[in-house]
Amino acid sequence: MVQPRKQFAQHWLKSDKALNAIVKAADCQKTDRILEIGPGTGILTKRLLPLVESLLAVEIDRDLCKLLVKQIGSKENFLLLQGDFLELDIPAQIGNFPKFQNQNKVVANIPYNITGPIIERLLGTIADPNPQPFDSIVLLIQKEVAERLYAKPSTRDFGALSVRVQYLADCELISIVPATAFYPPPKVDSAVVRLSPKQIEIPAEDPKKLATLVKLGFASKRKMLRNNLESVIDRDRLTQLMEKLAINPQVRAEDLSVQQWVTLVNSI
Repeated sequence: MVQPRKQFAQHWLKSDKALNAIVKAADCQKTDRILEIGPGTGILTKRLLPLVESLLAVEIDRDLCKLLVKQIGSKENFLLLQGDFLELDIPAQIGNFPKFQNQNKVVANIPYNITGPIIERLLGTIADPNPQPFDSIVLLIQKEVAERLYAKPSTRDFGALSVRVQYLADCELISIVPATAFYPPPKVDSAVVRLSPKQIEIPAEDPKKLATLVKLGFASKRKMLRNNLESVIDRDRLTQLMEKLAINPQVRAEDLSVQQWVTLVNSI
């Protein structure tokens, strides 16, 4: 048995209830091509394989790769890449394996210490969205981060991450997973979320400007938005724009919905 390693922030999921929630949320079809990041011991992988056309797994831990090859390497619809998901050039790696190309869904229990970079690689950014978006992305992540992903405006958890992700995808909470569902148990609870990439109704005319102003707007959450943005737009002019758009000039960054952010930035 391979032991969990701290250096890779490994915690083995052992809860049938959580696994069932993940698989149900993925809504697997026989035509689906799945990308799984960090399969670990393969407990989720084994449940997904009979349901889909193919599953491409990316695992950084060499010892776990040996275990996975030994246990499920003979499956024709399973392909394993050893390496860091954030650094691998996956299309180049699977050029000779057409069955595993063009994955349409992501299903994964990802390392909590690199959740942000993984989500960014999967969705892209406001300024540079993923040109080939997935149909859906089902992730088991830290509960605190999940709450920020699906937070509503004017709530404590709504921040720059909320805007960046919700601009690119609908996000929904599937279930809460307690720390006791893992071995060893992490210090925090977890949550299963589903991200569904989308086209925003009114896109940003200048996505880079939107990304920049969102970052500036949330730089000091307690300040009014017009104060946080005064380095790039005159306060009086911004106040006039807000009034024209029926936005209270005294709002803070977290009070604007994603669409209001886009409308405001498009007006600047």
